[in-house]
Amino acid sequence: MKSLFLRSLAVTMLLTVSATSSFAGAWTAKQGGFYDKLSFNYYYSHETFDSTGNRKGMANNGKYTDYNLCNYIEYGLLDNLTVINSLTYKWLENEDNSMLAKGYGLGDVDLGLRYKIVDSEKLGIVASQLLVKIPGAYDTTDPLPLGNGQYDTELRLLYGRSLYPVIPGYANVEIGYRWRAEAPSDEIRYLVEFGVDVTKDFYTRAKLDGTFSVNNGSKIDTNGNPTSTNNFDLGKLDLTVGFKAASNWGLEASYTPEIYGQNTAAGATYSLALYLKTP
Repeated sequence: MKSLFLRSLAVTMLLTVSATSSFAGAWTAKQGGFYDKLSFNYYYSHETFDSTGNRKGMANNGKYTDYNLCNYIEYGLLDNLTVINSLTYKWLENEDNSMLAKGYGLGDVDLGLRYKIVDSEKLGIVASQLLVKIPGAYDTTDPLPLGNGQYDTELRLLYGRSLYPVIPGYANVEIGYRWRAEAPSDEIRYLVEFGVDVTKDFYTRAKLDGTFSVNNGSKIDTNGNPTSTNNFDLGKLDLTVGFKAASNWGLEASYTPEIYGQNTAAGATYSLALYLKTP
């Protein structure tokens, strides 16, 4: 199953980068410019992907929910250097026929830097990104912990290209490697993104956001959190519709189903977001 999805990913990448931005993954903010997105997200799952990638129901008619409020911000330190921060407050619940576990609090924190390497009207944008995930203020021995309680470090290469004047949109491709401290397996991260302006005020965006385990981790105790497993693969399809209310703010609605994976929960996320940015 892994080989099938890797082949599909490679074809999608080739099709995407062959096209010719709006502000997206590879682009950096101008010095002093910012983009701030506050989103409310609801994740629900009553299934898991097993070790062969097939879906099956959770044991004992289980179901898992994650309500969270996330603030994501980018700020331009220089024209070619952007700082990134993401904070998430979570309300978790895991229930089956025999138990009910709850957890809430600040989840893991992301801090990062994106550096623009190439900015060419003909070739597009090339950037590198360093991201560090810091454990939140939770205890991994809680009845339902908010994460694994360990540090991650990720290095990513990003490529973006405007599709103007063919169509009013952009394409973006990312590939990265995430080193995970302690027991969890390291991961290859990949993303393919395409966005287009439908009208002057409305736009749409689609992303394939994937995680591919390199299977070098040891067994970990997830304490009932089916999304904090080890040696897992996961592919999510993020479908977004946005409304530009003004030059400096707008609204988004997203649906993100998990479409393939191994050894993790199989669910979907529904999101509503408000964004503010430099005009």
